[in-house]
Amino acid sequence: MGIDMKIGLAKKGERNLITDVKGVTVGHVTIKGENINTGVTAIRPHGGNMFKEKVLGAVHVINGFGKSTGLMQVEELGTIETPIILTNTLSVGTATTGLIRYMMEENPEIGGKDGTVNPLVFECNDGGLSDIRGMHVKEEHISEALANTDADFEEGAVGAGTGMSCFGFKGGIGSASRITKLDGEEYTVGALALTNFGSIDYLRIDGKAVGPELKEALRIKSEADKGSVIIVLATDAPLNERQLKRLCRRAAAGLARVGSYYGNGSGDIAVAFSTAQTLPHNSKTEIFESKRLFENALEKLFPLVVESVEEAVLSSMLHAETTSGKGKTRYSLKEFMR
Repeated sequence: MGIDMKIGLAKKGERNLITDVKGVTVGHVTIKGENINTGVTAIRPHGGNMFKEKVLGAVHVINGFGKSTGLMQVEELGTIETPIILTNTLSVGTATTGLIRYMMEENPEIGGKDGTVNPLVFECNDGGLSDIRGMHVKEEHISEALANTDADFEEGAVGAGTGMSCFGFKGGIGSASRITKLDGEEYTVGALALTNFGSIDYLRIDGKAVGPELKEALRIKSEADKGSVIIVLATDAPLNERQLKRLCRRAAAGLARVGSYYGNGSGDIAVAFSTAQTLPHNSKTEIFESKRLFENALEKLFPLVVESVEEAVLSSMLHAETTSGKGKTRYSLKEFMR
């Protein structure tokens, strides 16, 4: 369960996690050792076969200093056909191969009588606290993270977030959710953030510029806004791929609220999907019917994205435990917020 914070105006989901969107699950593998703080986080949009039952999806690159895979096909087709994997920068290749192997085991037709698969892997650089050159993430960690997915999951210095830093403090995995009504029914928007970005000079919490005060009190040195942040958005509202792209763009507003200016060396990427309907890999008909939200109704979802992203970033810092590696220590923000 998330730390109780009053961020924004909208109603929070039951768990205040991305998994308040029914069917979404998250799992981690945390890898720790001497100067090793890394891992894998897996997000499943639904519990079925993603290749056979795809979800509508979109991506938006806020700042492109990143090494993720699979974005091009999502941009072109507007569908997501694998779980989403988060890891460290130099393990993208391993994670991609591990995810492909997982999908091929589940779908023997991939690469044979059927086409190939588009693995979706995102990264941040945990080299500040972890021996990133050691390539400690292995292919089996991908299937292990996928096997661990659940509606309840840990936040903070876990999984892909184990070695991440944020605004001069310990970063990691954070999540939040918000609820609104459409035609009298409740719908949810959830966000999960992998945070490894930000300069303490600009840190803001619920609109208050706390960075300069914390910097002076803790004698933390200024650093450029670099390192990357990955935002995963989920909703059960019936959005098409273009509307999901519009949601992705609002993630930047949530990052700005905590003090990000999308620095030159930061890879800031948002990916979004809707669980309202799935698209079959094969169809008996050439015409496929689908629902979409009336465009004006998106106005209700935009602030939910902004609030969820803002709180997810702060939640990653407040849940993270103080972590040391490679002669450096990143302290948990919660130690200074009592």
